[in-house]
Amino acid sequence: MKVTVVGLGLIGGSIARDLRKNGLTSEIIGVDQNEAHGDLAVRLGIVDKVSTLEAALSESNVCILSIPVNAVTKVLPLILDQVKDSTIVIDTGSTKAAICKAVSHHKNRSQFVAAHPIAGTENSGPEAALNGLFENKTMIICEKQKSSDHALHVADQIFRALKVRTIFMEPVEHDKHVAYVSHLSHVSSFLLGQTVMDIEKDERNIFALAGSGFASTVRLAKSSPDMWAPIFEQNVEYLSQALLEYIMHLQRFHYHLMKKDTAEVHRIMSQANDIRRVLSGIELNEQKNNKVESLIED
Repeated sequence: MKVTVVGLGLIGGSIARDLRKNGLTSEIIGVDQNEAHGDLAVRLGIVDKVSTLEAALSESNVCILSIPVNAVTKVLPLILDQVKDSTIVIDTGSTKAAICKAVSHHKNRSQFVAAHPIAGTENSGPEAALNGLFENKTMIICEKQKSSDHALHVADQIFRALKVRTIFMEPVEHDKHVAYVSHLSHVSSFLLGQTVMDIEKDERNIFALAGSGFASTVRLAKSSPDMWAPIFEQNVEYLSQALLEYIMHLQRFHYHLMKKDTAEVHRIMSQANDIRRVLSGIELNEQKNNKVESLIED
């Protein structure tokens, strides 16, 4: 199959790398508004060539959108206007409700698969693309019932090549859950980094004192604001609720800290330690079910 990848950064570039490695594609065409990114993607062997969106769609069987979510809501309807009857469109956006709503009544909605791979790093651009980024990770599919059997079959081939596990959610359910387990952690990391930068004006002190704990906690603060600001905007309802609850826990911790109530502070931290058990259980369950699930009913 011929695949067009729109957006040649971490996610789009990594998808292209894995599809090429697994021999699923005859040609990978890149589309990116940043000309330098397109040229670099060709030099790195991520794509075979770069083209305009219109030209790429005219010769592709599959179009994968890996661009900021605010751009997806604008570009996706236009792509569905242009695609051939057999062409499948897949997005990888970190929010799903706004994207699905943007094409809910489009005549070619059945050619679209709304997807979100739970994978990534804090890096961006074509040079951030990695082989095997998605292996054993989760791919969330929303509104499966609105995609045609053909679209699901093609998506299934691609997701098998990426070696992901697939689960299914409705868009609102998806956005609510990722607000807590993904979007909130990015906000926390951005603002922790900002807090330390404001307090420690002498950056040499930061580098001298920062240990592995600080580095791992603020790692996400290196993520691209161009990608994350639109995600926060599209998921403002659920993210704002997650932030209110997070702030409540911070205020409670601050209160007991100022009261020098060491026992309560210890209790709060011990209760939070239970996340280790939860995550260990998830990891064990993933190991037991370490297989690529099909989008297609047996």
